[in-house]
Amino acid sequence: MSPGPDAIDRLSPAVRYQIANGLGWSGLRPVQALSTHAILDGANCVVLAPTAGGKTEAAFLPLLSKMDVEDWHGVSVLYVAPIRALLNNQEARLSKLTGLIGRRAGKWHGDVKEPTRKRLVNDPPDVLAITPESLEAMLLSTRTPARRFLAHVRAVVIDEVHAFAGDDRGAHLVSLLERISRIAETDIQRIGLSATVGDPDVIVRWLGGSSMRPQRVVDPSGARKVPDLYLDFVGTLDNAALLIERLYPGTRRLVFVDSRRRVEELGHRLSQRGVDVYLSHSSLALSERNAAEKAFEEGTNCVIVATSALELGIDVGDLDHVIQIDAPSSVSSFLQRMGRTGRRPDLNPNCTFLATDDDALLRAAAIIDLFRMGYVEPAAPSTWTPHVLAHQAIALAMQEQGSASHGWWNWLDGCEAYRDVSVVEREGIVRHMIENNILVEADARLMLGARGERLYGARNFLELYAVFSTPRVLRVMHGHSEVGVVDASFLQDKEQRGPNFVLAGRAWRISGVDWKGGTCAVEPAEAGSYPRWFGLPVSLNRSLCQAMRRILTTVEIDPSWSKRAIAQLQLQRESYAFLDESSVPIEEDSDGRCRWWTFGGGAGNRVLAGLLELKLGERVSSGNTFITFSNGAAASVVAIRQAIDLLAARPLTWEDASRLVDSNQRSRISKFQPCLPAAIEHGLIARETMNIDDANATVAQWKRGRKSPEG
Repeated sequence: MSPGPDAIDRLSPAVRYQIANGLGWSGLRPVQALSTHAILDGANCVVLAPTAGGKTEAAFLPLLSKMDVEDWHGVSVLYVAPIRALLNNQEARLSKLTGLIGRRAGKWHGDVKEPTRKRLVNDPPDVLAITPESLEAMLLSTRTPARRFLAHVRAVVIDEVHAFAGDDRGAHLVSLLERISRIAETDIQRIGLSATVGDPDVIVRWLGGSSMRPQRVVDPSGARKVPDLYLDFVGTLDNAALLIERLYPGTRRLVFVDSRRRVEELGHRLSQRGVDVYLSHSSLALSERNAAEKAFEEGTNCVIVATSALELGIDVGDLDHVIQIDAPSSVSSFLQRMGRTGRRPDLNPNCTFLATDDDALLRAAAIIDLFRMGYVEPAAPSTWTPHVLAHQAIALAMQEQGSASHGWWNWLDGCEAYRDVSVVEREGIVRHMIENNILVEADARLMLGARGERLYGARNFLELYAVFSTPRVLRVMHGHSEVGVVDASFLQDKEQRGPNFVLAGRAWRISGVDWKGGTCAVEPAEAGSYPRWFGLPVSLNRSLCQAMRRILTTVEIDPSWSKRAIAQLQLQRESYAFLDESSVPIEEDSDGRCRWWTFGGGAGNRVLAGLLELKLGERVSSGNTFITFSNGAAASVVAIRQAIDLLAARPLTWEDASRLVDSNQRSRISKFQPCLPAAIEHGLIARETMNIDDANATVAQWKRGRKSPEG
């Protein structure tokens, strides 16, 4: 569909006037013209455009036009973002856009104080910027008249929609959309914004849920700037710090690192070299992050070192360069990061990879390879989320102060997050919660039971606002100023092993820990060790692992590779020469172990390793690129081949994966697991930790190799 010359003419006279005079534009960008058609046609849509490509205006100009023409009043548009920092960052922009036609925007999240909330309730803004967790809290609050406050919602704009789609927060979000549509008694228009998503048609259907509106993907396509990519092998973080100091002097550089610990380590090393450096990660105090972002915006020769939190559309000024230490775990993440650059007409998007080890070098090369092929991972939102359904059943019981036993599902009917949860499973979940006193049924209504109160009510009420649990952390205080937070387990170790650690790029000495109050008092120190935070191992997807295999088995050299990268990758290619013998070879090593080189991805390999261990009766473990057979499992390559052949006899199912869940050592996947019957809980753990499709793809590859002459 072409933008058409009439897109701007469809907007209200007031909006057209302000585009020319308030914004000073000569017209609309292609994405804005296309989205104007889609939104004014009443469609639910996903709007795709690069970072700083005008997506916010693409959504809000036609919505403001509808607000103007149809005379919407009260909170009529919700702007939902995945993190508070993005809401804070967009506040001025939304206020400017709404102010063009004499309307107002407001903000509501955990940092917004009660007096401000009361003012918003008493004098509602036209656009409310909010997180899903704050929406849930509002619906459950006895102090906020949520029904009256949200009764006039006509549209919801979800920024960075890809950040929601792939996890539990997405299932929670689309559940909230259904509940709000019931409160507003209208078919709310749903608009997702993203720079990078591999399956936009799936996302727009997922957002739509019970909505009867048409669905559109708004993708202007067209020629985009060719990015400048560079991949170097530096070997150590020290060498990376040296290069960052010397690379691109006189510019603003954003450096992405894969963990908070390494952000602290690199930031500290750069600081010691005299670099004007600022840090940003989720465990730093808001004041620290705000100060860093403000200083970075105003500086001209400086570096900000950050985790993935700065992937999202938070504006930190006109960046010159993005530097990636090692590699992210997906092409989507890489595109988000690189998209922070290239906003000026004279500057291309760019990314410099500095790999500190062989694995990171190979992964970075594979990401560049997939990018060249035009590949972006699908977000693949789940349609089977029984734990979030349990969360919603409890929330509705509290929202309604007793939800109708046979009517609570009406609030969620049509929600895509539960499309594959059967009626039997849904009823089984509620029955299990009643039997375990999480819910009680009285007078045909469901209410929170005694165990439910202990788990999710009273002092633990905050547990119901969010679908995620967080590990216990302690606030680090220097006098009256908060520096950030560290994991409690880390501080317990520090009390035993030494009192100094680094946070916010500075060294601190522990002067006291108040375990009951959850605080740690510190004073400046000369040096310290780097903190650790709770985290999970990175599980790479099959597509990325297959690209890594491609890099190892070809002789091609990408123009982005430095001489050092070429030399190091050539050494890897030589050491992986055995991959030429088979598409999925089994290799014996000198330690008496066998490795099956699947390059199948962590979640798919986990399925195969578990099922093979059941067949062989000995230890089989999985990684992203291989499956390891140890002890008796490695005694016979013939037996391993036979066991794999047996797996290949039929397609693997989720029932197969569920068999691998140990009833006595169940993983903590969700804080709502106590709400689930055992069989459903096992199925949840399997789906959250394994991937049947990837496992079947690897088995199919094995079968093809066995049929070939060299197999």
